[in-house]
Amino acid sequence: MRAEIIGVGTELLLGQIANTNAQYLSSELALEGVGVYYHQVVGDNKERLHSVLSLAKSRSDMVLLTGGLGPTEDDLTREVLAEFIKRPLAIDAGQLLALESYFVSRGRTMTENNRKQAMLIEGASFLPNPRGTAPGMYVESEGVHYFLMPGPPTEMRGMYQEQIVPRIRAIFGSQNTIRSKVLRIVGIGESAMEAMIQDILHAQENPTVAPYASEGEVSLRITAKAESEQQAFDLIAPVEARLKERLGNHIYGVDQATLSSVVGDLLVQAGQTLSVAESCTGGMLGVYLTDIPGSSRYFTNGFITYSNEAKQKHLGVTSEVLANFGAVSEECAKAMAEGARRSSESDWAVSITGIAGPGGGTTDKPVGLVYVGVAGPGGTSVRELRHRGDRNQIRIRSVKSALSL
Repeated sequence: MRAEIIGVGTELLLGQIANTNAQYLSSELALEGVGVYYHQVVGDNKERLHSVLSLAKSRSDMVLLTGGLGPTEDDLTREVLAEFIKRPLAIDAGQLLALESYFVSRGRTMTENNRKQAMLIEGASFLPNPRGTAPGMYVESEGVHYFLMPGPPTEMRGMYQEQIVPRIRAIFGSQNTIRSKVLRIVGIGESAMEAMIQDILHAQENPTVAPYASEGEVSLRITAKAESEQQAFDLIAPVEARLKERLGNHIYGVDQATLSSVVGDLLVQAGQTLSVAESCTGGMLGVYLTDIPGSSRYFTNGFITYSNEAKQKHLGVTSEVLANFGAVSEECAKAMAEGARRSSESDWAVSITGIAGPGGGTTDKPVGLVYVGVAGPGGTSVRELRHRGDRNQIRIRSVKSALSL
């Protein structure tokens, strides 16, 4: 079963909104055992929409379209599909009555252009939309199954779950399901990680293993296809075990885990607290930590000490440290972490100081030089980092390095 998703709307091409519908549908269809082979996005243009439908028909068994079902002139999806499969469109009396009732119930007047939302392709069936005025539609033509859905995500998701999933199961019967597990990895680059597991990557069939890089970390997605969810995870388990044995402590979590959530879990388990002192990251580390629900159980407070004066006043960094070693130094990072821990009376404190750029770097202290300090019950350690990238990349990588440390 080959599925294709087509997002309709010029606003998608202009980047005014993100195509989250495609991401949602791909992940949900996998649970039904339907493989999504292609994504397309097309603007509100009759000729181009006709062209993408022609391409989809040539290679897919199921085509899901989102968007273009509204009442305005540039909402063309139903009209173009009717023309493409050479079927007439006609007003459906029952849907027109339902549409009129929708407006009456909300004390609004239905305009003439809303009538087009009651038009049905011959041989098709409406997909009810209790969350809006645009009903969806299902029609089969020449062996291809077309599902039309509204563009707003809340309307599309409800329609998919309530109307389309039951139809997929009824039409195609029991399909194999597709399940994945994601290993979260830090402290090693994508190329180095790949070299460590090259034989596993080359031997993959079912499950498959795919690496993905993001800022400051790497992920490995293990995906299996089987008759049931349990069978899929049974296939994943031995591959997961081999990867964990090979990569060891570089794997910090699984699936939805983040560095912040893992740090939080460890602090809760230990009954300990954490504070932070930041310079070049400007509070980003504190944001990462407090993005986790329940972080008040372990996060005490943070200091954004951008200036030398602030480092002295709030963290007790001495003028001698600043004069002899500078704000971007191992000594300053150590003093910042110890000062934050002392002032906050927290069990742990993490400091970050560095040069995020684009200016401010020198030969001795280039852009990307960052020091991370961790003060805890057993003393203080400091790590020197040399990051590359733009200002935002350096800041994100510094935060993730601090969480990892």
